[in-house]
Amino acid sequence: MKYRSIVTIGVLIFISIGMVLSENNLEKNSEVSSFSSSQSENHKVISLNEKEFIEKVFDYKNNKDWKYKGDRPAIIDFYAEWCGPCKRLAPILVELQLEYKDKIQIYKVDAEKNRELAAIFGVTAYPTIVFIPMNTNPALAKGLLPKEELERIIGEFLKVTK
Repeated sequence: MKYRSIVTIGVLIFISIGMVLSENNLEKNSEVSSFSSSQSENHKVISLNEKEFIEKVFDYKNNKDWKYKGDRPAIIDFYAEWCGPCKRLAPILVELQLEYKDKIQIYKVDAEKNRELAAIFGVTAYPTIVFIPMNTNPALAKGLLPKEELERIIGEFLKVTK
C-alpha cells in the first residue's frame, strides 16, 4: 500500500513537471510568434503551403521548365516539426532574413504536410534547403548548415551581400 502511494505521488510530480515544461514551451513559442509578427513583411520568414508555393515561387503543376516567380533570390527550408536540426536552423533563418532584409526572401515549407511539393525537390532528409538565384536553376543542400556556410552560399551562389 505504501509503495503504491509513493508511485502515485511520483507520477503526479512527473505529470506536474511535464505540464510546467509544456507551458514554458508555449510561452517561448508565443515569444517567437510575436517577434516574427513584429517584423515587416519584407523582413519575415514566410511559411508556404503548396498553393502559396505555386503562386509565389514556381508553378510546377503547369510548367516543366524552372521559372522562378520571385523578385529577389530566395531560400526555401523544407522541414518537419519533429526534426531537431530543423528546430536549430529556424532561428538562424530568422536572423538571416533580418540581416539581409529585402535582398532575399526566406520561405519555410512543412515537408510532412506538403509531401508532393517535397517530392518535386527530392526531399529525403530534413532539413533540405533550396537556394534560388534570380537567373539560374536552384541548388539543394541537405542537413543543418552553420550560419557562416549559409552566408557564404548567399554571397557566392545567390550573389547577395548584406
